Amino acid sequence: MVGVGMDRYLQANARLWDNWTMLHATSDYYDVAGFKAGKSTLTPIELDGLGDVSGKSLLHLQCHFGLDTLSWARRGARVTGVDFSGRAIEQARSLAAELRIAARFIQSNVYDLPAALHEAFDIVFTSYGVLSWLPDLHRWAEVVAHFLAPAGIFFIVDHHPFASIFGSADGGELWRRVAVPYFPGPQPEVTESYGSYAVSSDERQGIEYNWRHPLSEIINAVLAAGLHLESLHEYPYSDFPVKPGMECGEDGWWRLPGKGDGMIPLLFSLKATK
Repeated sequence: MVGVGMDRYLQANARLWDNWTMLHATSDYYDVAGFKAGKSTLTPIELDGLGDVSGKSLLHLQCHFGLDTLSWARRGARVTGVDFSGRAIEQARSLAAELRIAARFIQSNVYDLPAALHEAFDIVFTSYGVLSWLPDLHRWAEVVAHFLAPAGIFFIVDHHPFASIFGSADGGELWRRVAVPYFPGPQPEVTESYGSYAVSSDERQGIEYNWRHPLSEIINAVLAAGLHLESLHEYPYSDFPVKPGMECGEDGWWRLPGKGDGMIPLLFSLKATK
């Protein structure tokens, strides 16, 4: 559980993600039609990080409407997806039923999940744009550890917190000045949301509350939860254009243009064991 003050932020974010689910399910970004035709949404980062998942139980935290969860199921994992958005869970269940993919989906925020789910998993997985929605990383890491079976693997790939501090300078050159602090303040960042990261729109979707987490906080939360750090990697590309002007390569990754390519980390992945 989180405090009452934080709970209202999480509820507002859940309402926003309800609205975003309706946008995303028909968006080119998520390409549901391609997924139905057999396309996997998993990238080499998580595929290499976890390897063969056949026959393993996998808990996917903050799964949105389940495309990654179902992609893991297609690779042989016994999957459970969790998200705090009711509409996202409904969409995930509908997709699983339509495609006849064995999968379980539970509506819950991360902090309340131990009260709703009572088992351990070989793998706990979460990815791409998840940590900024969580106010308390130490409690998050405790929940991760709670659901890992002995010798279980935790794997996360997410946007690098360092990249988020830079804004766009005049003239279209990116990340030439610091726009926001790297270290968090006492209150969440508040943003009016129009469209989403996946869909451009002038239609207001709601208010989002985000929390900034330095890389040291992420690592220390995992260690404090009793997990053993196996690996930490950083990448000079992203899964979507986090700023205007980024260019998508033939490999599907987005990079800074010109001399910016390789200058700063845009993603990180972390693997830990229990």
